[in-house]
Amino acid sequence: MTSQEYNPYYKTYINLVTEPLLTKSLSIGLLNITDFFNAIPNDKLEYRYATNKWTPKEVLLHLIDTERVFSYRALTFARSKNVELPGFDQDEFVQNSDANKYTLDELLDDYLATRTATISLFKGFNEKTLQQSGIASGSTLSVRAAGTIICGHEIHHCNIIKERYL
Repeated sequence: MTSQEYNPYYKTYINLVTEPLLTKSLSIGLLNITDFFNAIPNDKLEYRYATNKWTPKEVLLHLIDTERVFSYRALTFARSKNVELPGFDQDEFVQNSDANKYTLDELLDDYLATRTATISLFKGFNEKTLQQSGIASGSTLSVRAAGTIICGHEIHHCNIIKERYL
């Protein structure tokens, strides 16, 4: 993947992904996220390490929401030409999510459904389609970069939870 396929902001996420086959990376993430969140003690699921920081439950729903947004971007760029999509405010999404009212099992069921759909979506893309791009949040984004960002984004947030919550 070239650096012209994504906004430099996402380089941190992309660099965290070591598996070159995107559908395999998505499948690995499915197993890792489920195991990771199931291992968090119940008393830490709604813990905030500082004022206005997200709880692990909010982080999990943020991962789900972000995956849905980036999957939509990938689908749109795979099926359309010359498309520009707006950004989204992740803080507003989390603030309006009510993530802490859900059980961990409910959130993980939602994650499983979302990730299963994402894997299915990306399995349908050939190499040419993966290289197609559009504009999201004012910057170029390829279909391939969108999928890779999904994978790296969740690794990034798991690392933060390990460092600051556990």
